[in-house]
Amino acid sequence: MTPERYERLVSVLNKRQNDLCVVLENVFDPHNISAVMRTCDAVGVQEIYVLNTKIPRHKKFGARSSSSAAKWLTVHQFTDAAACFAALRAKYEKILTTHLSSDAVDLYSINFAAGSVALVFGNEHSGVSDEIRALADGNFVIPQVGIIRSLNISVACAVSLYEAKRQKVLAGHYDQRRYSGEELDSLLEDWKLQLQEPDANT
Repeated sequence: MTPERYERLVSVLNKRQNDLCVVLENVFDPHNISAVMRTCDAVGVQEIYVLNTKIPRHKKFGARSSSSAAKWLTVHQFTDAAACFAALRAKYEKILTTHLSSDAVDLYSINFAAGSVALVFGNEHSGVSDEIRALADGNFVIPQVGIIRSLNISVACAVSLYEAKRQKVLAGHYDQRRYSGEELDSLLEDWKLQLQEPDANT
């Protein structure tokens, strides 16, 4: 590895955010998942949770859509909702789902600069399930003024993550390292191994 590439990896890792993650529930189109992964990488979100309780476990994601983003992320796949949420609760203080309801909060009212948050996005047809909403702490919506009150999941995720990034930039979160030295060292070793592998998502 050249010194320039090493510095590039370290620079990116130093901006990774350990207090924000994305959860995808039964999203069946791998290209949608890959598009979400690309956004996660772009805003410095390291962890993504892929929960498949009604569809088969994904074997790979769409490389064309993600530009191989998956290999730079920590992807957790679950087939059991309780196990997935137990893992989330161990790391994140608040879990919010995208769902239009009377008690849903506006995306722009969420304080992403205080505490840790997991954002849950549902599948392409039915959104977040009743089971997952019951396990979460609340719902949020992206304000819209059009007739069709819905967005593609990858678009909804991008809008949400960039609002989180905007707030975190203002709070200085990208100016200081968020992961511990041990965690960074582990991720750096993983990334070094990825550089030795063929350019493909698995």
